[in-house]
Amino acid sequence: MLCGIDEAGRGPIAGDLVMAGCVLHTEIQGLNDSKKLTAKKREKLYEEIVRNSRYHIVKFSAQKIDTLGISQCITSGLKEILENLPADEYLFDGNSTFGVKGLQTMVKADGKVPEVSAASILAKVVHDKDMLKLDELYPQYNFASHKGYGTALHVQMIKKHGYCDAHRRSYKIKALQPSLF
Repeated sequence: MLCGIDEAGRGPIAGDLVMAGCVLHTEIQGLNDSKKLTAKKREKLYEEIVRNSRYHIVKFSAQKIDTLGISQCITSGLKEILENLPADEYLFDGNSTFGVKGLQTMVKADGKVPEVSAASILAKVVHDKDMLKLDELYPQYNFASHKGYGTALHVQMIKKHGYCDAHRRSYKIKALQPSLF
């Protein structure tokens, strides 16, 4: 029995890092890398995955990421998934185990291995729903459109309104750094 693991929200400058581990009970048609699916298709598959799997989701806030660093958060998330989701094998999308024993990796596993695809979808849907909630709390940042990524509009809104609690202050944004010249 394989547990697939993936994350969503590693690169954004705002919002939570969301990690998911998933053990499928049955074959699910249409699974793929969450980034290659439409939001509507992800939502539909999310519901099917929840009904037909055992899964564990871990979140790290912007403040936790700022305190521990993204790598330590990923390490902690991987360990928590391994502790809470029994399986014979664990496969993490990417090329690093982050020092976690008993874990295998595969680049682009989220598009090749159904369990990792399912974990990718779980993490992405949870992350995106959280960003919509943040958009309601902080409408001036337009989180619904860019999902926390450092787009030109997002950086412009930070320049105008400053940071909010959802921002990762440890992420250095070149456009917000003082110029030396």
